[in-house]
Amino acid sequence: MDSERLHPESVSVEISGCSKEDARIVFDALCASFTSDRCSDDVPQEWHETRPTVWLGTFDVSHPHPGMHPAGRLAASVEADVQGGYWAIDRFRSTLYDLFTVHDLSTASGDQERELHVRLESR
Repeated sequence: MDSERLHPESVSVEISGCSKEDARIVFDALCASFTSDRCSDDVPQEWHETRPTVWLGTFDVSHPHPGMHPAGRLAASVEADVQGGYWAIDRFRSTLYDLFTVHDLSTASGDQERELHVRLESR
């Protein structure tokens, strides 16, 4: 077994119920902090006027980029669902606290994964 990969190192993030501009602020801040499957030109879009839009991203938390901050203020609070292994969630959560004011709404724990439901606000 590779000693560098003793635990899952990625988390998946789902954002919904907010404006595309707020989704972009959150994803831009996360992309500045972690390697992600979301590209810098992957701008959140509204695809339907009445149906809710869900934006997804996967972030590798093994090597965070320190000192990054959101490039704007959120117009409203943003709720996010985060899933990943225990180690990855703990590392991701500590970075979230550096980027935003975080309110833990709920958590669910399984054998190898944890799920968080959080509300993010600008500092």
